Amino acid sequence: MIYSQVLSQTNFVNEDELMYPFQERGLQFGDGIYEVIRVYQGKYYLMNEHVDRLFRSAEAVKLTLPFTKEKLFQLLDNLLKVNQVKGDAKVYLQATRGSALRDHVFPDVEANFYAYVQELPRPIEKLTNGVAAITQPDVRWQNCYIKSLNLLPNVLAKQEAKERGAFEAILHRDETVTECSSSNVYIVKDGKIHTHPETNNILHGCVRSRVKVLARQLDISIIEKAFSIDDLQQADEVFLSSSTAEVMPIVEINGNKVHSGEPGPVTKKLQKAYEEDAGLTTSIFAQVR
Repeated sequence: MIYSQVLSQTNFVNEDELMYPFQERGLQFGDGIYEVIRVYQGKYYLMNEHVDRLFRSAEAVKLTLPFTKEKLFQLLDNLLKVNQVKGDAKVYLQATRGSALRDHVFPDVEANFYAYVQELPRPIEKLTNGVAAITQPDVRWQNCYIKSLNLLPNVLAKQEAKERGAFEAILHRDETVTECSSSNVYIVKDGKIHTHPETNNILHGCVRSRVKVLARQLDISIIEKAFSIDDLQQADEVFLSSSTAEVMPIVEINGNKVHSGEPGPVTKKLQKAYEEDAGLTTSIFAQVR
């Protein structure tokens, strides 16, 4: 029998007294996947897209989820009901390969699943005025399309952005822009949107997919082709998208203004279309710019 103890601050604690799973593969190996789903006014936005991607990520890492999609929909609906969510929030989902004695080989155990809801107001001021960004080398692995727990390079890039007074870090591989540390990125040139194609090097964002739909509805050309750092610096507009940041204008990069230094017309059109698509009753366009 193995008698396990862990050091917590200055005290030893018995394994059976721990308040979290011991030998959890998500903690020891980053062996898991996750999703973040936006909730507006008590209702999920792009829920089907997020659940589909969760199952795609699970398949990619050979992780068997302990439920069907239909069962997960029920669990997520109940999560909002139990917490009496009426306003804006986010739901975080995480599945790991389970808890077992530490070994690189997959254990024969059931996956662990966690989900929680957290209040999250819309970032109105940032959406209205835009944000600053920096550029950073993309040093992540080659399977960024999997929404895995292995996010340390993303975390370090995001922290570097914060320490330099910016909101986000725009990543690049050999001068080719891929995406941001926690969002997808786009440039606008001559009225056309450009963004990196859906390869293994970027996350296939759910809001990114909706941006493509909204752009076509607005008769705005969207070109899925890699662009360079030089293209980024010469763009008429730059914006990012994610479930928590929505369609966010980037008005400054590495301390230099993007064009006029204000959100551009194409970005504003997409923001308005996003609000309508999400059924939002409050609009950033009601705010004073």
